[in-house]
Amino acid sequence: MPTFSLVPRGPFALSAALRFLADFTPAAHPAEDDGVLRLAFPADDGLHVVGCAVRQPGDAGAVRVSWTSDGAAPAAVRAQVARVLSLDVDGSGFPAVGEADPLVGRLQTEFPGLRPVCFYSPYEAAAWAVIGNRLRMTRAAAVKDGLARTYGETLTVAGRAAHAFPVPGVLRGLDPVPGLSAVKTQRLHALAEAALDGRLDAAALRALPPGEALARLRELPGIGPFGAELVLVRGAGHPDLFPRAEPRLREVMARAYGLPGTPDALAPVAARWHPYRSWAALLLRAGEGRVRPAAG
Repeated sequence: MPTFSLVPRGPFALSAALRFLADFTPAAHPAEDDGVLRLAFPADDGLHVVGCAVRQPGDAGAVRVSWTSDGAAPAAVRAQVARVLSLDVDGSGFPAVGEADPLVGRLQTEFPGLRPVCFYSPYEAAAWAVIGNRLRMTRAAAVKDGLARTYGETLTVAGRAAHAFPVPGVLRGLDPVPGLSAVKTQRLHALAEAALDGRLDAAALRALPPGEALARLRELPGIGPFGAELVLVRGAGHPDLFPRAEPRLREVMARAYGLPGTPDALAPVAARWHPYRSWAALLLRAGEGRVRPAAG
C-alpha cells in the first residue's frame, strides 16, 4: 500500500481531529480506539474512490498516510487529504490569534491542535447541505450514511470497513434517492452534474474572491447563503471566512462578546481572527457549551 507524509506547519493533533469527528454528526464517523483515522471518499476527479489510514504517533511531527485507490493520481490524493485535515494551510500564525483574542486563546488551550476537519470535497459538502435542509441532523446523517453503504464503495482501511459516499456519476443516476423528496433528488442530480463539470472544484473556489465564490455556489439548486458558506469553508477548506449565515455561531459570539447577534455587529470581531477566521469560528462552535457570557 503506498504511503506519504504530511508535515504540519503549526499546531496539529490527529487525536483532536478524531475526537471532533466522533461528535460531528454529518460525518457519521465512529469513535476509533486505536488512534487511526480511516477515510473513504470520492476523489476530487469525481471518478475514483480512495481509502486512507492516517496516523500521527504521539500527536507530534509528521502525519503518515497509507492509501489505496482504483486509479486516483497520487499527487491529487495527497493534496485532497491535506485539505481535508487543513494541513494544506500554514497554521504557524494561528497561536497569535489566541494571543490577541483571549477567548480564542482559551479554546486553543482546551482543544490543543484542533484544526477544521473538512468534508472530503465541495461536492460532498453540497450534497450534505441539500440532504440536511429541513431534516433533523441525525436523520440527515442516516440518509447520507445509507447512501454510502448502499451505493458507494466499501473499502477495507486498516482492517476495518469504510464506506465512501457515491461518486457523482452514481448519484446522478439514482431516482429516487432513498429517503429524500423528488425535489431534493433533482437537486442532488444537479450537484452531481456540477461536480462532473468542474463547478465544485476546491482549488478553483478558493482561488476566487470569497464573495464571488459564494455567489457562484448560490447559483446551484438548493444551495442558499448557509449552504454556500458550508461548501466554501468545510468543503473547499477556505481558512479565512467568517460564516455570517451560521446562526449558532452568531449566538455563541453574541453571548461571548456581549454584542448583538447580527453579522454586521460580529464581523469586526471575526476580522481580528484574520487569516484564520474559519478556524477560530470552528473553535467557538466546538466549545460553545463552555463559552461564558461577556462580563458586565
